[in-house]
Amino acid sequence: MKTDQSKTARVFKDLEPELMLELINQAQAAYQQAYVPYSQYRVGSAVVFSSGKIYSGCNVENASYGLTVCAERNAIFQAVAQGERELKGIAIAVPTDTFPSPCGACRQVIREFAVDCPVVLVNGLGQTRLTSLKTLLPDSFGPEFL
Repeated sequence: MKTDQSKTARVFKDLEPELMLELINQAQAAYQQAYVPYSQYRVGSAVVFSSGKIYSGCNVENASYGLTVCAERNAIFQAVAQGERELKGIAIAVPTDTFPSPCGACRQVIREFAVDCPVVLVNGLGQTRLTSLKTLLPDSFGPEFL
């Protein structure tokens, strides 16, 4: 357990407290815009890329459930559309008492743009849980394997 905590701490060393707070604030603001008529489960995400720019996104549901897009992918895709390629950190926020967790598809999309990065999970009580992509997706497959 200490090994995982020390690995996560190393990943967070480059994410300054002010930047982490800004990611959290933008992720919380993003979930207010979520389109969730079916699940009522609002999720917001904010990502920071190597440029220092922050992009946010919310989940968008669709009557054809498979076409639903998660907040994490929405934020990352907006950044990529602006030319970003190197993900430095992500925050994921929900208004519920439980912590969010990125789905497998989102974990793989995060991995496309980062070998490892800080992941900040935020619940509706304002509590945070710090983790990393490598903790969420160990022994991952990425572009360097192709």
